[in-house]
Formats: sequence, structure tokens, C-alpha cells
Amino acid sequence: MRRATPADYAEMGAVMYDAVRNGPSAYTEAQRRAWVPIPRDGPDWHARLAGQDILVSESGGRITGFISMTPQGYIDFAYVRPAMQGTGLFRKLYTEIEIHAQERGISHLTTHASLMAQPAFAAVGFKVVHHEEVQIRGEVFKRAKMEKIAD
Repeated sequence: MRRATPADYAEMGAVMYDAVRNGPSAYTEAQRRAWVPIPRDGPDWHARLAGQDILVSESGGRITGFISMTPQGYIDFAYVRPAMQGTGLFRKLYTEIEIHAQERGISHLTTHASLMAQPAFAAVGFKVVHHEEVQIRGEVFKRAKMEKIAD
């Protein structure tokens, strides 16, 4: 596990695409296509990631998962390639990012978790604040705003 660099951003977009489009999902194929039509890359993607604390996991020189956190403690992205799901990789990534948050004095973490991510976040102590629906490219998605407040 290591900190991401801008050179990793395109591959991170590919990891997100792989997780959403090829992993197990509670969303329809149309929803998955709307959510991530192509692997993310380019100036907008790079700008969004630039100010975040990002950790990546690698195996065989390939990124297998990543997690990102804004300076305010918002977990913006957390994706693991389908082949690595169920291996504990999310928990390892999350544990490291939580340590980074604590080192920065951040004790309140938040996220918007997809239907697939909610159990993983709940397993590391996040609670649902509320359920909501969002629209992306004409498709409606159910998700939950979740938070974790350090003891």
C-alpha cells in the first residue's frame, strides 16, 4: 500500500470502471453504464483527485484498489477490483486512511455509500445518517449518507 501520485490517476479510473461495471452489483446494467460510462481520466478527474489524500493497493505492479479522503474527512472514492473483493482489501485501505485522518486531527468521517459499499462501511463503524436517491445521466440511484465519529 502506498500514497497515490498523479501518474496513478488514469489507472485508478480503470479500477473504478472495473469495480462498477464488472463487479457484483445491486444496480441495473443501465444504472452501471450511467454511473461510469468509461474509465475516468482527464483534467476534471485529475483536478478532483489533486487535493485528496489517496492510498492505492498494488499486486503485480497493477493497482487493485484505492481510497481517497478530502481534507474535510469526506471519503470520496473507495473502489476495489472485482477479483479482490471479499479479501479484506477495503478494510486495509480504510484502516490506513483512518490513521491519516487521525494524524490530521479529523475525527468525523463522512461518505455517500452505494448499495454495495454500505455493508463495507458499516463493518468499519460507519452509521447511516439518511438514505437518499440521486440522478446520474437520467438514472436514479439509491445510496446512503454515512458517518463515523471517532471515540
